[in-house]
Amino acid sequence: MLDLASAAVRGTVVAANDEFFAGKENLIEPAAPSHAARTFGPHGQVYDGWETRRRRTPGVDWAVVRLGVPGVVRRVVVDTAHFTGNFPERCAVEATAADGYPDVDELTGWTTLVPVQPLRGNEKHEFEVPDEHRWTHLRLRIFPDGGVARLRAFGEPLPDPRELAGCPVDLVGAAIGGHVTGCSDSFFAPADNLLLPDSAAVMGDGFETRRRRQDGNDWVELALGVPGVPYLAEVDARHFLGNAPGAVRLTALSGDGTPGRELLPEIGLQPGTCHRFRVAAGDPVTGLRLDLLPDGGLARFRLYGLPDAAALDALALRYANALPDPHATAVLGAAAAARPYETLPGPLRAALLGATAPR
Repeated sequence: MLDLASAAVRGTVVAANDEFFAGKENLIEPAAPSHAARTFGPHGQVYDGWETRRRRTPGVDWAVVRLGVPGVVRRVVVDTAHFTGNFPERCAVEATAADGYPDVDELTGWTTLVPVQPLRGNEKHEFEVPDEHRWTHLRLRIFPDGGVARLRAFGEPLPDPRELAGCPVDLVGAAIGGHVTGCSDSFFAPADNLLLPDSAAVMGDGFETRRRRQDGNDWVELALGVPGVPYLAEVDARHFLGNAPGAVRLTALSGDGTPGRELLPEIGLQPGTCHRFRVAAGDPVTGLRLDLLPDGGLARFRLYGLPDAAALDALALRYANALPDPHATAVLGAAAAARPYETLPGPLRAALLGATAPR
């Protein structure tokens, strides 16, 4: 599952009531927390996490995260790595949903995802979340104060259909639910990195296989976040200079994973280059196979196209039913009271997908 809160998918820590010893932004760093003993700054020992001062008044400390990818949260991880004598005694995690980019003071309707739980020092605490709603923000509360290294929110992306209807999008991007379903090898770096939204900063931010010493080639199989008709593939080999694939090939996969039509025949790559190729348009695609010939690494892979109308209908229905009540009222109006919908009422479909959305 994708970490919906991670800075790697553009998550942000929008506010915290205190961050005296260590900054709130560390909570969502994608890398594992590190520690170097006896490294002191103006406020004391430097910690790779979020740490508040010792509380001398009643209350709790908190930090609010705007999810980089809104969606259904399945599991929360509160990691106190390297915090031993300065971790909180307890924590709780709450969620809310809102359109746009509200200030923290504008966020209301908080719902508890993880009730108050005890914490231990230098340990990952995993909490399963049974809630099926779509969330945009999380609030971590710690009792009464202390330090947390990382907050993870693993779950399923659920994009807003209003942002996709009628627009070309990256059909396989992690932000709309694209994900890796199979991979021949990922020795140096995981294939999931291919689908992250921002450009890779260094070679290690991409995907790379070991050196192939036998016949055949390496490959990655991908499920599209939203099925659609692709028009353009972007194969980004930046940072890969002596280890880019010699060539790539792109093939559509059917629902059972068997190869279908060829979207892009074998074509050579240049090291350290971002390539853009037109692909063979046709029927909507749900999955694809990217062949690396024979092996090597890539920074990112994009597949731009138009979402399929039937897939958008299904997405809009799921989105409308997954909105928490206060947000549903704001988005759907009085019609929110009739949920769950089996099919979207015509006016709501028009509001979510546009009055001229194809049927």
